[in-house]
Amino acid sequence: MAPRRPAELYRAPFPLYTVRLHPRRPLAITAGGGGAAKTGIRNGVHFLQLEQVGGQLSASLLHSYDTETRATMTMALADDIIAAGQDADCHILRFSLRAPEPGRDGSADKGLRKRKGPVPAAQGETQRQTSEVTVESLHSVRTDFSPDALQKAVRFNADGSLLVTGGADGFLRLWEFPSMKKTLEFKAHDGEIEDIALGPDNKVVTAGRDFQCCVWQRDQLVTGLHWNENLPSIPDKAYRYQACRFGTVEDNARALRLYTVQVPHKRERRPPPCYLTKWDGKSFLPLLTRPCGSEVISCLSISDSGTFLGLGTVTGSVAIHIAFSLQRLYYVKEAHGIVVTDVAFVPESQRGRELLAGNEAALLSVAVDSRCKLHLLPSRRSLPIWLLLLLCAGLIIAAILLLQFAFPGFL
Repeated sequence: MAPRRPAELYRAPFPLYTVRLHPRRPLAITAGGGGAAKTGIRNGVHFLQLEQVGGQLSASLLHSYDTETRATMTMALADDIIAAGQDADCHILRFSLRAPEPGRDGSADKGLRKRKGPVPAAQGETQRQTSEVTVESLHSVRTDFSPDALQKAVRFNADGSLLVTGGADGFLRLWEFPSMKKTLEFKAHDGEIEDIALGPDNKVVTAGRDFQCCVWQRDQLVTGLHWNENLPSIPDKAYRYQACRFGTVEDNARALRLYTVQVPHKRERRPPPCYLTKWDGKSFLPLLTRPCGSEVISCLSISDSGTFLGLGTVTGSVAIHIAFSLQRLYYVKEAHGIVVTDVAFVPESQRGRELLAGNEAALLSVAVDSRCKLHLLPSRRSLPIWLLLLLCAGLIIAAILLLQFAFPGFL
């Protein structure tokens, strides 16, 4: 059965580059911009409240935080702290939510309740509901020093005590948090760092445009990954690493798997496939590699349980794969029609399960077309264990009766 077309949850007044979902609150944070200094299009971070309305997941704009001339290209979230990559800098923001004050001109309450579906495209309402969220700027540090400086990746560690950044200059920088004191800086790649993943034992995995994907213990190289070691027909420099993420192993939260995306280095008339690779999270040996279509992958996300992988492409398509087998389970061609810049799964917390409303997973995608879209993965039909046991017992009895009929005196 073909998947339903994704619902448009929200449309921003600027291109969207990143989206994060709060693990404990029904809150989505989107960010982007259009280069206000040159284009006049605003830049900002938008806070969206997620809720079930009439059996459908809906988004309402709570607050728009103006980032002036700075477009947010990358973002990491640790509880109520945002690390936003804006040009060559990392801006640290703290936000807080408070319940609307009843009776205070009624605007906030009415604004939230009157919307029964996706947020409309009208932009005049952007600044009306600012009483729900307050945002404080804590720090701003420079994280890239190349001629065309750009922070391309940022990650918090599990307890939020460390922040890692990477950018166009190929340097990996580690920062203590919340002091933002730089504790380590070294050249990790000859060229841009495309992505960063933080793993066990404080190991850091970096994917670069120099065809390398490296595992680091502080500034010491632990190992380089070789995704094609079991595919000798593929030359080393035919593909580069685009994304890397750690995910838990389903039914074993203590174990980790690393997932990487490999995309063709050069565009060809007949585009070759991209590849997904699953790695052992301790030995960093490849466990499984599968092609994932000829559309160039632009972003990767993993569900909390490690069950699903979400992919976006440069042509606007969105897919969901099973992490165990890397098989594609969901696919919508050109869901956005332009490059998908980020995807994120709805958290599998108690609040997140309420938002899922019986669906197995929900993925949000954002793109340069300024839209945030919702992709639902309905629960796969499965038989209860008691029914399976009953069916097995019935088959055994039927087999015995058939043998008795065919061979009288069998019993």
